[in-house]
Amino acid sequence: MNRPDEAHAKDEVRVVDAVEKRLFVDGKWIESSGGATFDVVDPSTGQVLCAVADATPADGRAALDAAVAAQPDFARTSPRERADMLTAAYELLIERTDELALLMTLEMGKPLPEARGEIAYAAEFFRHFAGEALRIDGGYQTAPAGNARFLITKQPVGPCLLITPWNFPMAMGTRKLGPAIAAGCTSVIKPAHQTPLSMLALMGILAEAGVPAGVVNCVTAMDAGGVMEPLIRSGLARKLSFTGSTRVGRVLLEQCAEKVLRTSLELGGNAPFIVFEDADLDEAVDGAIAAKMRNMGEACTAANRIFVHNAVIDEFGRRLADRMGALTVGRGTEPDIKVGPLIDEAGRDKVRSLVADAVGRGATVLTGGEIAPGDGYFYPPTVLTGVPRDAAMADQEIFGPVAPLTPFSTEDEVIAAANDTEYGLVAYVFTNDLRRALRVAESIETGMVGLNQGVVSNPAAPFGGVKQSGLGREGGAVGIDEFLETKYIGIAVSG
Repeated sequence: MNRPDEAHAKDEVRVVDAVEKRLFVDGKWIESSGGATFDVVDPSTGQVLCAVADATPADGRAALDAAVAAQPDFARTSPRERADMLTAAYELLIERTDELALLMTLEMGKPLPEARGEIAYAAEFFRHFAGEALRIDGGYQTAPAGNARFLITKQPVGPCLLITPWNFPMAMGTRKLGPAIAAGCTSVIKPAHQTPLSMLALMGILAEAGVPAGVVNCVTAMDAGGVMEPLIRSGLARKLSFTGSTRVGRVLLEQCAEKVLRTSLELGGNAPFIVFEDADLDEAVDGAIAAKMRNMGEACTAANRIFVHNAVIDEFGRRLADRMGALTVGRGTEPDIKVGPLIDEAGRDKVRSLVADAVGRGATVLTGGEIAPGDGYFYPPTVLTGVPRDAAMADQEIFGPVAPLTPFSTEDEVIAAANDTEYGLVAYVFTNDLRRALRVAESIETGMVGLNQGVVSNPAAPFGGVKQSGLGREGGAVGIDEFLETKYIGIAVSG
């Protein structure tokens, strides 16, 4: 892959140098108490971008202590004050879109246009929850016997632990920090070790936006479990919000059980993408590109199992292969690049293994499937057809730019196949039959369904899944409720 020219290389160095590489605790930038650092790597080249502080368990505890100390005063701030902080942070994110997008592309690989889109998406969570801060409500009613009144109010749950993934390093942070700040909760956030720079940049923005010291704290660490487990078990935090794999989510849920922490988990997905024989194929192919290729397929919402009716699978496969085969692959900072690298070598090796398994079981490669020589962790956009339902990729997230097509004949058959998974995050359904659309959407066991559209994520809509795809919802009007406790106050009015 091409190296950046001198001018672009200077821009890259500038945006990386501008970010603090230390821990953010109680409103101050501090070194790791152990003095250690870890490297952040550009996945398009395999080269080290910089080193950041590697937190110790003691650093994590200092961050949580700061959040606990700041909680009472922050809980007493007015909704308008909290909304103003979020609005100011929204405006700063939008103002600095280009610099933040370049930083994101360097640390995780997505093409610059996608990175700019993520900054806009991330900022929108702050704008949305600035409004929700003003709409925290309660209730007042007369007791059935008439001798008392019920006053229902909502209060912040308390200090929160937030853990974010590498694939959307800014948006997954704002999706958690937005409602936490809006509700009046303090927090400690730990970004993924592969992509800490976006979150560290966000800490500076929140401080500049007027968020008080101790309200938001950030620890970067290679040993996530070693730093976060003691905080979970301490009893000082009252909530955990995690986005990541189901495997890790199960472990965290067990840890939270000891102190009965409020828990929000946004875990893995195995999204079915269903194309019926009456679908508009142009629309369905557009939807498949959106659902499959967002973030190089490294998304929990990515179309993972594409079921296409026997009557149209050949034509759909040809069109999809033509579109995906034409996507340009390269370093995300280069012009006109549509597909960047995968996050690391292990991620690419997993994709290669899944494709080899499917081909070994009888799948046919329509495009892609072969890694080109060169630097970086690139995998070509790949379309497979005739993928059997016992292929390994039918049971686990591919997390790469691979579209596996499987034929089906009947509505009942495809619903059963779509539901034959432990996951239940999102499904996509393409049909022009309104009755069928509603039947299928109601029958599929997922928390979200896209009808004739390949993107469902929206800050104003509730995001989350069922079964082993998670607990709770993020975004929408209900997103702030995850950070609030409901309190009932009974008031006697009779003598």
